[in-house]
Amino acid sequence: MSNRITQANLSIDSQLHNLLVDEILPGLNIDAEQVWQTMATLLEEFQARNGDLLAKRQALQAKIDNWHDMHPQGNAADYKALLETIGYLVEAPAHVQATTTNVDKEITTIAGPQLVVPVNNARYALNAANARWGSLYDALYGTDALPGKPQQAGYDPVRGAQVISFGKDFLDQHFPLLHGCHGHVTSYSTANGSLIATLENGHATMMVTPKLFAGYKGTADSPTAILLKHHNLHVELVINRDSAPGQQDLAGVADILIESAISTSMDCEDSVAAVDAEDKTLVYRNWLGLMKGDLAVDINKGKKTITRSLNPDREYLDRHGKAFTLPGRALLFVRNVGHLMTNDAILNSAGEEVPEGIMDGLFTTLCAMHDLQGNSNGITNSRAGSIYIVKPKMHGPEEVQFTCDLFSEVEKIFNLPENTVKLGIMDEERRTTGNLKECIRQVKNRIVFINTGFL
Repeated sequence: MSNRITQANLSIDSQLHNLLVDEILPGLNIDAEQVWQTMATLLEEFQARNGDLLAKRQALQAKIDNWHDMHPQGNAADYKALLETIGYLVEAPAHVQATTTNVDKEITTIAGPQLVVPVNNARYALNAANARWGSLYDALYGTDALPGKPQQAGYDPVRGAQVISFGKDFLDQHFPLLHGCHGHVTSYSTANGSLIATLENGHATMMVTPKLFAGYKGTADSPTAILLKHHNLHVELVINRDSAPGQQDLAGVADILIESAISTSMDCEDSVAAVDAEDKTLVYRNWLGLMKGDLAVDINKGKKTITRSLNPDREYLDRHGKAFTLPGRALLFVRNVGHLMTNDAILNSAGEEVPEGIMDGLFTTLCAMHDLQGNSNGITNSRAGSIYIVKPKMHGPEEVQFTCDLFSEVEKIFNLPENTVKLGIMDEERRTTGNLKECIRQVKNRIVFINTGFL
């Protein structure tokens, strides 16, 4: 059994307290006493309210169950009338508009996949954060995405030819040339802001849509990478004639990197089993490492040990030779737990486990403040100055409003601008789905997405 300390009439597991004092607070100009008093204040304001919301779930469900017992055949109109009468369905606003500001472009203008990964596994978390850029060649070479499989150890040139051919078709489809095809290109260069492709016959050509050329690495006449852009997503042609694929490719293209996982949700909920103080300490420590940019893990591969850490931003020259960078990592959200769960990491003044969602709201925000304050070793998450929290399993507008009020109180206590903490709603409960417009209205100034992918 772990040791506990007492502050602000709370009984706190020493593992969580030590994480707070030794790792979370340095650099934030906040002391532990202030944090625990904040936690006590939040519990005083929100714990009973949290319990009332859970009790309302049970009361509503009991009325619904009773109606079905009394009306085994059912009637849609009568059933809807019941749901409205008992307050399960509320009146929807005629119009609602999200007015959230300071939102990163990964949410506002870039359409792409979002990963969900258990944050208690540092290796998985780092892999997901770094999945912003993925190798098309790696995705094809050793998988069944293409017929067959490699037939020899090391590099199989037959399989390599399949992969290269697929890559050329991909380029022809999305970045076609005015003349010829990418499979006949012997070299790429850039001049006067345009991409120049030299063909086998010695003729030079350009892309059908020149503006899809976004930049390069190396020199204009002999680039080591070509950057393309389509629908706000980037593709990088890696040029290396010394590599096995590069030797096999006419233009020396060694790989095609595709901007892939635009955002990632670091999960404290469904994909993890964080049931006690030790588990929660690990969850918060890994999230902290992501927000400070220093999370790293050693991985043994054969006889080698490699250290995996967050990828840096990617550096390029634009079409006219001016340096710029692109994010090297996915934009990170953190999924807190819902309103139901409790955890023994903190016991309230009555000796009861505290609602885990309240604890998550406080601690994940505290950790993310390092990113806002630039304590992240040059590894920035939000360039818009926001914190992104996903909230699951909320039952209807009242529970959504509860979350909004909790975030507002945390912002006030830590002097964060109003609506710094953004909210992603997991639309996975029918009372939320049936009242979605009203749910949005309750958080119209901080909502950034609605996720129905788990229904």
